[in-house]
Amino acid sequence: MSGATPKLRRQARMSAVQALYQLDLTELTTKQVVFEFLNHRFGFEDEEGMVAADEKFFEALVNGVVQFQDEIDRRLDEQLPEKWPLRRLDTTLRALLRSAVFEIIQRPDVPGLVVIDEYVGIANDFFEGKEPGMVNAVLDRIAKSVRAAEFGLPTVS
Repeated sequence: MSGATPKLRRQARMSAVQALYQLDLTELTTKQVVFEFLNHRFGFEDEEGMVAADEKFFEALVNGVVQFQDEIDRRLDEQLPEKWPLRRLDTTLRALLRSAVFEIIQRPDVPGLVVIDEYVGIANDFFEGKEPGMVNAVLDRIAKSVRAAEFGLPTVS
């Protein structure tokens, strides 16, 4: 099942965060984790215990984060407080930020404000503290740096 509806994309993002979390904590390969989601977690909305998601988008997110992880992590470390480097963050928060930054730097087809809004919403699903605000601030700075023109800011050559 695929499609680019906002609901299916939102579930793809949520699932990508979960898959990246799983990759961070296990010895499984990216291919194994993606296969598990595609074949055992995704389905049709009326299937009990299954979720409907934009599967191609999910796969692109997970594979993209893995492919560009060094650049993503560098950008995150530049924006995070010195006392809270990426390696010290909660595993879920780290997965969420990585997925969002991948979209910002590699998916210009998705507006920056949409990326920020979606991942702040997902952060609110996972956290009740200050994390959603931190996600908003970090993603806002990265998006404005990477996509200055999109935000009406001067571009630096």
